[in-house]
Amino acid sequence: MTGDGNNTYLLVASDGRAALIDAGVGDPRHLSEVDRQLAERHARLEDVLVTHGHPDHASGSAALARAYPDARFWKRPWRGEDARYGVSWRSLEDGARVSAGGEQLTVVLTPGHSPDHAAFWHEQSRTVFTGDLVTSGTTVVIAPSRGGNLEQYLASLERIRALSPQRLLPAHGPEVTEPEALLDQYIEHRRLRERQVLEALVSGHQTVQSITESIYHGLPASLVPAAAENVRAHLEKLRRDGRASVDEDRWLIR
Repeated sequence: MTGDGNNTYLLVASDGRAALIDAGVGDPRHLSEVDRQLAERHARLEDVLVTHGHPDHASGSAALARAYPDARFWKRPWRGEDARYGVSWRSLEDGARVSAGGEQLTVVLTPGHSPDHAAFWHEQSRTVFTGDLVTSGTTVVIAPSRGGNLEQYLASLERIRALSPQRLLPAHGPEVTEPEALLDQYIEHRRLRERQVLEALVSGHQTVQSITESIYHGLPASLVPAAAENVRAHLEKLRRDGRASVDEDRWLIR
Protein backbone atom coordinates (compact mmCIF):
# COMPACT_ATOMS: atom_id res chain seq x y z
CA MET A 1 0.00 0.00 0.00
CA THR A 2 2.97 2.35 0.35
CA GLY A 3 4.45 1.78 -3.11
CA ASP A 4 8.20 2.29 -3.00
CA GLY A 5 7.99 3.35 0.65
CA ASN A 6 7.86 6.63 2.52
CA ASN A 7 9.36 9.99 1.79
CA THR A 8 10.61 12.01 4.75
CA TYR A 9 12.05 15.48 4.31
CA LEU A 10 15.00 16.84 6.26
CA LEU A 11 15.26 20.64 6.39
CA VAL A 12 18.57 22.05 7.66
CA ALA A 13 19.27 25.72 8.41
CA SER A 14 22.64 27.37 7.90
CA ASP A 15 23.09 27.53 11.67
CA GLY A 16 22.56 23.76 12.02
CA ARG A 17 18.96 23.70 13.20
CA ALA A 18 17.12 20.83 11.52
CA ALA A 19 13.59 19.51 11.24
CA LEU A 20 12.26 16.26 9.82
CA ILE A 21 8.86 16.05 8.15
CA ASP A 22 7.33 12.65 8.94
CA ALA A 23 8.98 10.09 11.16
CA GLY A 24 9.03 6.95 9.02
CA VAL A 25 8.77 3.54 10.65
CA GLY A 26 12.02 3.30 12.59
CA ASP A 27 13.87 1.38 9.87
CA PRO A 28 17.58 1.31 10.86
CA ARG A 29 18.58 2.33 7.33
CA HIS A 30 16.42 5.44 7.57
CA LEU A 31 17.77 6.33 11.01
CA SER A 32 21.33 5.85 9.78
CA GLU A 33 20.75 8.11 6.78
CA VAL A 34 19.18 10.85 8.89
CA ASP A 35 22.16 10.66 11.24
CA ARG A 36 24.60 10.79 8.34
CA GLN A 37 22.93 13.80 6.77
CA LEU A 38 22.90 15.65 10.08
CA ALA A 39 26.56 14.84 10.75
CA GLU A 40 27.64 16.01 7.30
CA ARG A 41 25.96 19.36 7.93
CA HIS A 42 27.03 19.65 11.58
CA ALA A 43 23.33 19.89 12.34
CA ARG A 44 21.07 18.91 15.23
CA LEU A 45 17.54 17.57 14.93
CA GLU A 46 15.25 19.92 16.83
CA ASP A 47 11.79 19.08 15.52
CA VAL A 48 9.87 16.23 13.91
CA LEU A 49 6.66 17.32 12.17
CA VAL A 50 4.28 14.42 11.51
CA THR A 51 1.57 14.84 8.87
CA HIS A 52 -0.75 12.26 10.47
CA GLY A 53 -0.89 9.32 12.79
CA HIS A 54 -0.90 6.34 10.43
CA PRO A 55 1.91 3.93 11.38
CA ASP A 56 3.99 4.44 8.22
CA HIS A 57 4.29 8.13 9.14
CA ALA A 58 4.38 8.14 12.93
CA SER A 59 5.67 4.81 14.25
CA GLY A 60 9.32 5.83 13.79
CA SER A 61 8.88 8.58 16.37
CA ALA A 62 9.97 6.44 19.31
CA ALA A 63 13.22 5.43 17.58
CA LEU A 64 13.92 9.04 16.64
CA ALA A 65 13.23 10.13 20.22
CA ARG A 66 15.78 7.64 21.49
CA ALA A 67 18.35 8.80 18.97
CA TYR A 68 17.64 12.52 19.47
CA PRO A 69 16.31 12.94 23.02
CA ASP A 70 16.11 16.74 22.75
CA ALA A 71 13.92 16.69 19.64
CA ARG A 72 10.33 17.93 19.85
CA PHE A 73 7.52 15.98 18.16
CA TRP A 74 4.57 17.73 16.57
CA LYS A 75 1.27 16.59 15.05
CA ARG A 76 -2.43 17.29 15.06
CA PRO A 77 -4.02 15.34 17.94
CA TRP A 78 -5.82 12.09 17.20
CA ARG A 79 -7.44 10.84 20.36
CA GLY A 80 -6.93 7.15 20.97
CA GLU A 81 -4.09 6.86 18.46
CA ASP A 82 -1.29 9.18 19.51
CA ALA A 83 -0.42 7.49 22.79
CA ARG A 84 0.70 4.27 21.13
CA TYR A 85 3.77 5.92 19.62
CA GLY A 86 5.47 6.57 22.94
CA VAL A 87 6.45 10.21 22.55
CA SER A 88 5.15 13.45 24.03
CA TRP A 89 3.33 15.23 21.21
CA ARG A 90 3.01 18.98 20.81
CA SER A 91 -0.17 20.07 19.07
CA LEU A 92 -0.27 21.59 15.60
CA GLU A 93 -2.97 24.20 15.12
CA ASP A 94 -4.46 25.31 11.83
CA GLY A 95 -2.74 28.40 10.47
CA ALA A 96 0.13 28.22 12.96
CA ARG A 97 3.58 29.09 11.69
CA VAL A 98 6.30 26.69 12.70
CA SER A 99 10.04 27.04 12.24
CA ALA A 100 11.53 24.08 10.40
CA GLY A 101 15.20 24.08 9.52
CA GLY A 102 15.31 27.86 9.44
CA GLU A 103 12.22 28.13 7.23
CA GLN A 104 8.72 29.20 8.22
CA LEU A 105 6.01 26.67 7.41
CA THR A 106 2.28 27.24 7.83
CA VAL A 107 0.15 24.40 9.16
CA VAL A 108 -2.80 23.65 6.89
CA LEU A 109 -5.26 21.15 8.33
CA THR A 110 -6.29 18.70 5.62
CA PRO A 111 -8.43 15.96 7.22
CA GLY A 112 -10.14 13.24 5.26
CA HIS A 113 -7.51 10.57 4.72
CA SER A 114 -7.30 10.62 8.50
CA PRO A 115 -8.95 12.94 11.02
CA ASP A 116 -5.62 14.45 12.12
CA HIS A 117 -4.03 15.02 8.70
CA ALA A 118 -2.05 18.23 8.21
CA ALA A 119 0.02 19.65 5.36
CA PHE A 120 2.84 22.18 5.60
CA TRP A 121 2.89 25.24 3.32
CA HIS A 122 6.12 27.04 2.44
CA GLU A 123 4.78 30.23 0.93
CA GLN A 124 8.11 31.61 -0.27
CA SER A 125 8.70 28.70 -2.66
CA ARG A 126 4.96 27.91 -3.02
CA THR A 127 5.64 24.34 -1.93
CA VAL A 128 3.32 22.08 0.07
CA PHE A 129 4.48 19.05 2.00
CA THR A 130 1.28 17.08 1.47
CA GLY A 131 1.65 13.85 3.46
CA ASP A 132 -0.92 11.39 2.15
CA LEU A 133 -3.22 13.96 0.57
CA VAL A 134 -2.06 13.06 -2.95
CA THR A 135 0.31 10.63 -4.64
CA SER A 136 1.36 10.95 -8.25
CA GLY A 137 0.25 8.07 -10.46
CA THR A 138 -2.31 6.58 -8.09
CA THR A 139 -5.07 7.53 -5.67
CA VAL A 140 -5.36 7.76 -1.90
CA VAL A 141 -7.45 5.39 0.22
CA ILE A 142 -10.19 7.00 2.29
CA ALA A 143 -10.92 4.41 4.96
CA PRO A 144 -13.93 5.09 7.21
CA SER A 145 -12.79 2.27 9.48
CA ARG A 146 -9.63 4.31 10.18
CA GLY A 147 -11.25 7.71 10.57
CA GLY A 148 -11.47 8.57 6.87
CA ASN A 149 -14.11 11.04 5.67
CA LEU A 150 -14.65 11.72 1.98
CA GLU A 151 -16.35 15.10 2.38
CA GLN A 152 -13.47 16.37 4.48
CA TYR A 153 -10.98 14.94 2.00
CA LEU A 154 -12.57 16.73 -0.96
CA ALA A 155 -12.59 19.98 1.02
CA SER A 156 -8.91 19.46 1.83
CA LEU A 157 -8.05 19.01 -1.85
CA GLU A 158 -9.89 22.25 -2.62
CA ARG A 159 -8.08 24.03 0.19
CA ILE A 160 -4.66 23.09 -1.15
CA ARG A 161 -5.69 23.98 -4.70
CA ALA A 162 -6.75 27.44 -3.47
CA LEU A 163 -3.15 28.09 -2.38
CA SER A 164 -2.03 27.85 -6.04
CA PRO A 165 1.10 25.88 -5.16
CA GLN A 166 3.90 25.35 -7.65
CA ARG A 167 5.17 22.10 -6.14
CA LEU A 168 3.83 19.31 -3.94
CA LEU A 169 6.12 17.07 -1.92
CA PRO A 170 4.08 13.98 -0.97
CA ALA A 171 4.86 11.25 1.52
CA HIS A 172 4.78 8.62 -1.24
CA GLY A 173 5.95 8.86 -4.81
CA PRO A 174 7.80 11.62 -6.68
CA GLU A 175 7.40 15.36 -6.26
CA VAL A 176 4.51 16.90 -8.15
CA THR A 177 5.50 19.79 -10.43
CA GLU A 178 2.04 20.37 -11.92
CA PRO A 179 -0.12 20.56 -8.80
CA GLU A 180 -3.22 22.09 -10.37
CA ALA A 181 -3.53 19.29 -12.92
CA LEU A 182 -3.08 16.58 -10.30
CA LEU A 183 -5.52 18.14 -7.84
CA ASP A 184 -8.12 18.54 -10.60
CA GLN A 185 -7.56 14.91 -11.54
CA TYR A 186 -8.08 13.79 -7.94
CA ILE A 187 -11.32 15.73 -7.58
CA GLU A 188 -12.68 14.44 -10.91
CA HIS A 189 -11.72 10.88 -9.97
CA ARG A 190 -13.84 11.11 -6.83
CA ARG A 191 -16.76 12.50 -8.82
CA LEU A 192 -16.45 9.55 -11.22
CA ARG A 193 -16.38 7.06 -8.35
CA GLU A 194 -19.49 8.65 -6.87
CA ARG A 195 -21.31 8.26 -10.17
CA GLN A 196 -20.21 4.62 -10.36
CA VAL A 197 -21.43 3.92 -6.84
CA LEU A 198 -24.79 5.51 -7.62
CA GLU A 199 -25.08 3.47 -10.82
CA ALA A 200 -24.32 0.30 -8.86
CA LEU A 201 -27.07 1.13 -6.38
CA VAL A 202 -29.55 1.80 -9.19
CA SER A 203 -28.57 -1.56 -10.72
CA GLY A 204 -29.51 -3.34 -7.51
CA HIS A 205 -26.15 -3.86 -5.83
CA GLN A 206 -26.80 -3.43 -2.12
CA THR A 207 -23.68 -4.48 -0.23
CA VAL A 208 -20.24 -2.93 -0.09
CA GLN A 209 -18.76 -6.15 -1.47
CA SER A 210 -21.19 -6.32 -4.38
CA ILE A 211 -20.70 -2.66 -5.25
CA THR A 212 -16.92 -3.03 -5.04
CA GLU A 213 -16.96 -6.02 -7.38
CA SER A 214 -19.17 -4.16 -9.86
CA ILE A 215 -16.76 -1.21 -10.07
CA TYR A 216 -13.27 -2.68 -9.66
CA HIS A 217 -12.53 -5.35 -12.26
CA GLY A 218 -9.42 -7.53 -12.16
CA LEU A 219 -8.13 -5.94 -8.96
CA PRO A 220 -5.46 -7.98 -7.12
CA ALA A 221 -6.89 -9.65 -4.04
CA SER A 222 -4.51 -7.73 -1.78
CA LEU A 223 -6.06 -4.42 -2.89
CA VAL A 224 -9.73 -5.41 -2.59
CA PRO A 225 -10.03 -4.36 1.10
CA ALA A 226 -8.75 -0.88 0.24
CA ALA A 227 -11.18 -0.63 -2.68
CA ALA A 228 -14.02 -1.64 -0.36
CA GLU A 229 -13.01 1.11 2.07
CA ASN A 230 -13.20 3.65 -0.74
CA VAL A 231 -16.66 2.38 -1.72
CA ARG A 232 -17.83 2.64 1.88
CA ALA A 233 -16.47 6.20 2.05
CA HIS A 234 -18.57 7.15 -0.98
CA LEU A 235 -21.64 5.43 0.44
CA GLU A 236 -21.27 7.26 3.73
CA LYS A 237 -21.00 10.57 1.85
CA LEU A 238 -24.14 9.73 -0.16
CA ARG A 239 -25.94 8.84 3.07
CA ARG A 240 -24.98 12.17 4.65
CA ASP A 241 -26.06 13.92 1.43
CA GLY A 242 -29.47 12.25 1.73
CA ARG A 243 -28.99 10.28 -1.50
CA ALA A 244 -28.61 6.78 -0.02
CA SER A 245 -29.69 4.89 3.07
CA VAL A 246 -28.49 1.77 4.83
CA ASP A 247 -30.37 -0.93 6.75
CA GLU A 248 -28.37 -3.78 8.28
CA ASP A 249 -25.53 -3.38 5.76
CA ARG A 250 -27.95 -3.17 2.82
CA TRP A 251 -27.53 0.08 0.92
CA LEU A 252 -30.39 1.61 -1.06
CA ILE A 253 -30.75 4.60 -3.37
CA ARG A 254 -33.01 7.38 -2.09
